[in-house]
Amino acid sequence: MFWVTLWPLLLGFGLSGGVQAFVSRQTLQRALGNHGPRAIGRATVFGMVSSSCSYAATAMSKSLFARGADFIASNVFMFASTNLVIELGIVLVVLMGWQFALSEFFGGAIMIILLATLGALWLRGRLVTQARDRMTSRNDSPDRPTEEASPQPWRTRLRTRAGWTDAATYTMTDLTMIRKELFIGYLVAGFLATAVPNSWWNAVFLHGHGFWTSVENAVVGPFIAMVSCVCSVGNVPLAAALWHGGSSFGGVISFLFADLITFPLLLIYRQYYGTRLTLRLVAVFWAVMTVAGLLTQGLFQWVGLVPTRHASRIVTEQVTWNATTMLNIILLLAFAVLYGLHRRGQGDRSRLAIDPVCGMQVERALAPATTSEGGIHLYFCSDRCLAQFNASSDTSTVEASH
Repeated sequence: MFWVTLWPLLLGFGLSGGVQAFVSRQTLQRALGNHGPRAIGRATVFGMVSSSCSYAATAMSKSLFARGADFIASNVFMFASTNLVIELGIVLVVLMGWQFALSEFFGGAIMIILLATLGALWLRGRLVTQARDRMTSRNDSPDRPTEEASPQPWRTRLRTRAGWTDAATYTMTDLTMIRKELFIGYLVAGFLATAVPNSWWNAVFLHGHGFWTSVENAVVGPFIAMVSCVCSVGNVPLAAALWHGGSSFGGVISFLFADLITFPLLLIYRQYYGTRLTLRLVAVFWAVMTVAGLLTQGLFQWVGLVPTRHASRIVTEQVTWNATTMLNIILLLAFAVLYGLHRRGQGDRSRLAIDPVCGMQVERALAPATTSEGGIHLYFCSDRCLAQFNASSDTSTVEASH
């Protein structure tokens, strides 16, 4: 299964790295000041071209909100950057079929409309104001760097070696950051597809109850995503296993949408926004993901696009000399070139820094968390990485004292 999806993974992450390197993120902050139709549209487009893993998208959404972006618009950006992305669509086509890729983008648009609608009712008021005030006080700390000048235009950076080095580094750091999720996703999916009997799937997913079967599957899908703790592209193999095991079309779609409510991310939301606002977020996200999965299934059934067989390439593909092998070799060679660029240089050193915990490349002016260690300023992709760094530093200090 990994061999089948290797070339789309490399292609998707390579394209994503290029977009992150050549598209300025400062544009995002100025464009998402409210949750009107135009701002929601801009948030969706910017999210699509800023594709990233769930953790990075969450940190970026929080960073935009802290710098003045509307709370709903920043969350729409987060949804788009994890669900309406190139690498996800390519892997879905290869592993599950073009119908699932189309449903991911079509259902993602439905989900964003629902989020903007429900968010205007439930994600506002005093709790949102308190969350912004808390973040503003953090950003005003002495350790926070001042905003740097705008980076070079993308056309200029496209002609520089530093720009391509940045693109290579973004690609490598994105892969490094979600390597655990990918490994767990493939391992668990392979186990579920080969070792779990059909009777277990029949106990989890209802069958033969018509509309209520679809409802139950769509509600259970996000719960499986929450407890599996696998996000981003790593949940596509799990989705293939669920489809192979008998889940409804809508249940699989709602599961794919639910990569933003895994348990580790819920802890991050709580740290960012507080317990009460996090509970509202979970309720709205779960409802939006479930309803979007149901509506997508209904529309695709109406036009006859729901696959009739619960088949995927999860257990049937063999490693042979075919088009997949040739594409893998070509993309591995391209990946080697990117890796060489990444190893030879660090790109624009004045603008970019490397998170010392997860290895992600972050822009200094937009880093969600910073600290100083021994007179050196460190930049982190999220508060989660900063907390891990502080915990490891405290442990080292205790051990040294003994």
